Amino acid sequence: MGFIKLRVLLKRIKAIRFMMADKSVAWWKKALIVFGILYLFLPIDLIPPVIPVIGFLDDLFLWIFILWYLQKELDKYWYGDKPVDYSKKYSSKNMVDDVEYQVDDNTD
Repeated sequence: MGFIKLRVLLKRIKAIRFMMADKSVAWWKKALIVFGILYLFLPIDLIPPVIPVIGFLDDLFLWIFILWYLQKELDKYWYGDKPVDYSKKYSSKNMVDDVEYQVDDNTD
């Protein structure tokens, strides 16, 4: 059972790349990912990494929280059911809305 959870965790981590490339994702969700990456590499930690095992627990807990908090967003990219957002693609186009039409099938 633990193997399945590890596979889900790895797929969510891989989905981060696709979420970051999507322009329709809120900026604060992307900022949360960037903050998590910076926290991993900056020398400032809540628990210093010089303590052998405990030093990396704060980094681990932070990333578990980030992946848990963004799980619904990341699962959209993992499952592939992310809806296509056409609002940016057609934002400068003149679209005709609320038009009624009827097709007559006259074969003379």
